[in-house]
Amino acid sequence: MPPEAPAFDEVIHAPHRLRICAALSAAQKVEFGFLQDRLGLSKSALSKHLTQLADAGYVRQDRAVRDARSRLWLSLTPEGARAYAAHVTALRQIIEQG
Repeated sequence: MPPEAPAFDEVIHAPHRLRICAALSAAQKVEFGFLQDRLGLSKSALSKHLTQLADAGYVRQDRAVRDARSRLWLSLTPEGARAYAAHVTALRQIIEQG
């Protein structure tokens, strides 16, 4: 797959949303509680950021019941993966141009 063209993305760029996308890009899916612990965010703060990413079409949220508990699994959509890769490329260009 060719590298994404640089494209700075204001939705992804916010620090917590950037960290969410980085975590999701490293796995096929991540459970909400794991991501919450990893980022050290409250449920409401993480939910707010996930809603913004989902509204942009970047994150998919799937509910599943396991051990009588409802769990929320998160993953980047193909569009989200492309946008994240393009954003990272744009950041690298900014850094390299110093």
